[in-house]
Amino acid sequence: METIGFIGLGIMGAPMAGHLLDAGYTVVASGHRSKPPADLVARGLKTVSGHHAVARAADIVITMVPDTPEVADVLFGDNGVASGLTGGKLVIDMSSISPIDTKEFATKINDLGCDYLDAPVSGGEVGAKAASLTIMVGGEEKVFERARPVFEKMGKNITLVGPNGVGQTTKVANQIIVALTIEAVAEALVFASKAGADPAKVRQAL
Repeated sequence: METIGFIGLGIMGAPMAGHLLDAGYTVVASGHRSKPPADLVARGLKTVSGHHAVARAADIVITMVPDTPEVADVLFGDNGVASGLTGGKLVIDMSSISPIDTKEFATKINDLGCDYLDAPVSGGEVGAKAASLTIMVGGEEKVFERARPVFEKMGKNITLVGPNGVGQTTKVANQIIVALTIEAVAEALVFASKAGADPAKVRQAL
C-alpha cells in the first residue's frame, strides 16, 4: 500500500484520514503548526515536521484545507509540499477552491515530474465521518485509477469528470444547485404562508 501524506486534519480531514488509517494505510501528517488529533495518533498516525517532510515521506499527498490561498501556501510556500516532492509522486487537493488556480497548481506540480488531481467533495462532516462523500475528480484517467482505492476509503460516489480543474468546476456547479434549491424552498414556503397555510406543516408535507 502507498504511504499517504494528509495535510488539513480539521472537521473534514480528520475523519477522512481516520478511514485511511483504519484501512491499513500508513498516514503521515505535519505537526509543526498544530498538534494532530490525539485519536489519530493513537490509531497510528505518524507525524513529521513541515509540509515538505510530509511530501518526502509519502507517495500520495492529500490536502484538505479551507481556501485557495491556503492551498497555494501549503503547496508552494516556504517548506511547502512542492519542495519535498520527487518524481512519480501524486498530489491530490480535496479542498474546494478556484478552478482557474487549480489548473495553475496542476501545471506546477506536473513540471516537477509529479501527478495532480483536484478532488473536491460534498457531503459535509456527516459524509466525512460515514465515508460516504461524493468525490468529483479532475485529472488524467491513469492517475485517477491510481488514486481510486484511496478515494474508495473516504467516499461512495466517485467520478472522474474531466481534466484538471473540472473537478473544482463541478463542485461550483454543485454549490449553485444547492443554493438555488434553498432559495426555491424558501420562496415556496413564503408563498404558502401568504396564502394562509402553516409553513411548518407545508414543509412537513413536502
